[in-house]
Amino acid sequence: MTQTRIGIDAGGTLVKVAYHDKEKIKYQTFSSHKMGDVVSWLYNCFDNPKICVTGGKSQVLANDLDSHVKSIVEFDATCRGVEFLAKHHNLSLGSDFILANIGTGTSIHYIKDGEQQRIGGTGVGGGTLLGLSYLLTKKRSFNEIVQDMMEGNRESVDLKVKDIFEGTVPPISGDLTASNFGKMNGYIQEEPSIPDILASINGLIGETVVTICCQAAHRFNTQSVVYIGSTFRSNPLLKRIIEDYTQLRERKPFFLEDGEFSGAVGALLSLD
Repeated sequence: MTQTRIGIDAGGTLVKVAYHDKEKIKYQTFSSHKMGDVVSWLYNCFDNPKICVTGGKSQVLANDLDSHVKSIVEFDATCRGVEFLAKHHNLSLGSDFILANIGTGTSIHYIKDGEQQRIGGTGVGGGTLLGLSYLLTKKRSFNEIVQDMMEGNRESVDLKVKDIFEGTVPPISGDLTASNFGKMNGYIQEEPSIPDILASINGLIGETVVTICCQAAHRFNTQSVVYIGSTFRSNPLLKRIIEDYTQLRERKPFFLEDGEFSGAVGALLSLD
């Protein structure tokens, strides 16, 4: 009987799993705070599987497993997974591109001819969304946060260029953000709602990531920026912010289907 192959990306917030089932790759997600659930699921659903782990908490998971597991560097696993998923979904990324993996934080890489180079990152990411949302609104549920923000209006919180150049034509687009949360500093006209605040947190994350990525794209003279990560789950507003702002910065944004599982897929492929 063929052993089931399983790739696991154990990150700071989520554990992403990719495994073969009848020649198809299936996915599963767990909270990183509940490693016991991952172990129980593995033991209950599979008989002596071949496992490869990656990610920041991969050693924690490996220590909880009785069987020997293979490990792979997270960045290499993610790169391999991205290229596989792009080909699987018929997405042409070209020979080189900037890759932004928006997880708990954001890791940024330059990919050329299948080789990755980590060029930077930022602590701004999904962990920022959850953390600031709790601090400012006391909401903890990711699904509730992204649902509420869809009803929000960032202009009641963020200071726009047009707000500063009042009564005159600004030298750049007046709809650009001059200061995230800037209206809280003397410009506020009415108290913002919780959805307004949540939408502005989302905007802060999206614009920060795009700014860094587009600077990197300019540095490496590439047009394409690929965005992946679990922060996009059920969060179309973040995708729209990033897409619009990347195009405004004259770069081409790409969003990879199942991209949040790239690390797990790369770990899985290393078992071939």
